[in-house]
Amino acid sequence: MKFSKFISYFFHPINFAIIGAVIYFLFVPKYIFKEQEYIILLIIFIGTYIFPLLLLYLMKQFKLINSYHLNTIEERKFPTLLFISISIFIGQWLYKTSVVNLLALYYIGFGLCLITTYIFLNFNKKISLHTAAIGGFIGFLLFFSYHYKINLILLLIGFLIFSGIIATARLELKAHSMAEVVLGYILGIATQLLVYGTYLKYIELQA
Repeated sequence: MKFSKFISYFFHPINFAIIGAVIYFLFVPKYIFKEQEYIILLIIFIGTYIFPLLLLYLMKQFKLINSYHLNTIEERKFPTLLFISISIFIGQWLYKTSVVNLLALYYIGFGLCLITTYIFLNFNKKISLHTAAIGGFIGFLLFFSYHYKINLILLLIGFLIFSGIIATARLELKAHSMAEVVLGYILGIATQLLVYGTYLKYIELQA
């Protein structure tokens, strides 16, 4: 049980926003200066990590939520809307720079995934954000490696293993049903690939 709690905190959905950005800059062909990379990473870190964590802390202090894992449907609604806004805003901002388009797609994909989970919340259906987050990250790795012809097979295998560990932890903690865990994982991957496919189609039409 303690191990499952550790896994749930260590692989909290909020962490994957910055993990994706770090992986992107580690492997992407260098099109921008290091200083620009650091500025982008700092803004992403503040926007997707520090600000949401501060908000979650305040919500917990004011007893608006009982847990940082947002276990109930009502607890999830407002933070989900916030994360949707942050993801779409950062995605659009990155896309407008015209130098990190694939990274922009990662956040737009997360925004789309969260919009879908919010729709489910309004039908009293709770999707695992933990598996949606790592599923989205794996979807990002898939189109990132395909787009730049980079061999990320070991990284993919590693995170596929982690995804199984995360899913098992969430089930052991009884935070979700098997269906909610699997649906989150599928949704995370599908939204990333959908956004990437739409991007390719858009580029094709622009040519």
